[in-house]
Amino acid sequence: MAPPRRLEVGRVGRAHGLRGEVAVTFSSNRPERSVVGAQLYVDDRALVVVAARAHKGRWLLQFAGVDDRTQAEELLGRVLTADALPTDSLHEEELWMHELIGCAVADTDGRDLGTVEAVEVNPAHDLLVLEGGALIPIVFVTEHTQGRVVVDVPDGLFDL
Repeated sequence: MAPPRRLEVGRVGRAHGLRGEVAVTFSSNRPERSVVGAQLYVDDRALVVVAARAHKGRWLLQFAGVDDRTQAEELLGRVLTADALPTDSLHEEELWMHELIGCAVADTDGRDLGTVEAVEVNPAHDLLVLEGGALIPIVFVTEHTQGRVVVDVPDGLFDL
């Protein structure tokens, strides 16, 4: 039996307080990812949420076994994943972030812009991070097929 597919659902920010809480910015629109009992992962390490509360546009989470600030600080910057849920589905205009990694990016004229190395969560719009460091706001994506992303970027975006 194949292991469950894991999806990137957020990123751990800084420690909050002395008792092991961490600030988490979720990239998932699934509220069950932040409830007590939810199981998230950092690499293959399972983290079970034992406390959760909304705080200034993010979530403050406490995980079982992360009991002090030192342990919380070790999670800083780490990507959180979760098993895909049977009910995980997308609306037509939505994308799975993990499916964008490794895609070739071209503009609407067919000019090759590079390959997506990462997707950076950003308060305004998530950003495609291309090889070489170029950033493209995800709102400029007009088409996504297996292995390819087409973007309609404003003139001059890459001239800076």
